[in-house]
Amino acid sequence: MRATRRSFLKSVVAAGVAPLALSSRALGREGAVAPNSRVNVALIGTGRQVFHANLPWFLWSKDVQAVAVCDADAWRMDLARQAVEANYAVSAGHDGFKGCAMHRDFREVLARKDVDAVMISTPDHWHAHMAVAAMQAGKDVALEKPISLCVREGRAIADAAKRYGRVFRTDTEVRAHKPFHRLCQVVRNGLVGEVRRVHVTVPSDPPPLPERWPADDPVPPELDYDLWQGPALARPYTERRVHYRQAGLDYVGGKGPGWMHIRDYSLGVMLNWGTHVLDLTQWLLNTERGGPAEIKGSARFPKDNLWDVAQAFKIRYRYTGGTEVIYENGEAASVRVEGSEGWIAHTWFKEQACRASAPSLLTWEPKDGDVRLPLLDEKQDFIDCVRSRKEPLITAEIGHRAATMCQLGHISAQLGRRLKWDAAAERVAGDDAANALLARTYRKAWAVPECGERV
Repeated sequence: MRATRRSFLKSVVAAGVAPLALSSRALGREGAVAPNSRVNVALIGTGRQVFHANLPWFLWSKDVQAVAVCDADAWRMDLARQAVEANYAVSAGHDGFKGCAMHRDFREVLARKDVDAVMISTPDHWHAHMAVAAMQAGKDVALEKPISLCVREGRAIADAAKRYGRVFRTDTEVRAHKPFHRLCQVVRNGLVGEVRRVHVTVPSDPPPLPERWPADDPVPPELDYDLWQGPALARPYTERRVHYRQAGLDYVGGKGPGWMHIRDYSLGVMLNWGTHVLDLTQWLLNTERGGPAEIKGSARFPKDNLWDVAQAFKIRYRYTGGTEVIYENGEAASVRVEGSEGWIAHTWFKEQACRASAPSLLTWEPKDGDVRLPLLDEKQDFIDCVRSRKEPLITAEIGHRAATMCQLGHISAQLGRRLKWDAAAERVAGDDAANALLARTYRKAWAVPECGERV
């Protein structure tokens, strides 16, 4: 699938739209699921992540029909529509296949009775509002990580999933990565002894802009900029605030779109990458529905610059049992677990397998009676649960708890002090300023439904 995703993105960017060849099985032939029993999915947000990681899987799957795409940027949305229709045309064996609708406004997608589920891949500041609204409309939701920008948003999502009985899957592939899966399974079965410390790293954000406040640009005609801003406070348009039009669907110079580096819309890698590796941390510690008791963070934040996410950070978490988690940015995403009887570690995309204190940890396999953690493709897990109505591997509650760890680290770094966290009540003990930062300020018309009082 990684090769398929890479080639799909490359072909779309280089040639406009090129079909991703699907087998006849993907169209319901050869005994596969018939099209009329597929899960109808709409893709909300059609930026790089959709072409890189999401759309290829849904087009490949025999269990899914992509029926609509949605984006405030009409140019990117039309590229996605063309990709869907070109691929279904190839699979159907005839040109001119039509059948993928386009919607600028996500509320039009949610009003469609033929949409069973939505894959939300928008900028982060839209995640909570869209997810809660989708579940209120009766749709199941796969939501890109991080699922929220603040603790109140995450709680609103988790509560909505329970209240409306919807399937919600936090969309991260990290638990399906075999070396990380091995690492977690080894730790959960006690092979490194009592866990004393987990050291977690993520890549670093790019530096602030050399021109601190780029001049305002004219809004491109294909972009509904007011809708793009949505819940975020209104700001003047500049391309470096949103995404790069001229670069198609890829990054520019290795940098993500501008919104990923601006705290109005993102908390940078601290949250974006952190929800991958801190979800793993919670999984291996078996605390995925709880969290740490204390948080102490430090960070360097750019001053007077459009790109204002943390440039360097180090966060220390302490759990009730005494386990310490150290989380900081560096060169790559990695997890190292140190126990009373050994250690095991892995670096994502940099290594093919785990490293460990003893070779036996790298070959061990669970036996009857051992803890066996599920190894599931994140999107197949979602679609299977849409059909079965079972709970997916990373629910809204679990995704919320991983995001909360990042958000609390950010708050601690902002305030420059230690936080004592009550994970059950989701409150910081004796710190009104910290508790005020558990929520965000929204434009009045776009306050997140059921998210509690606005600050």
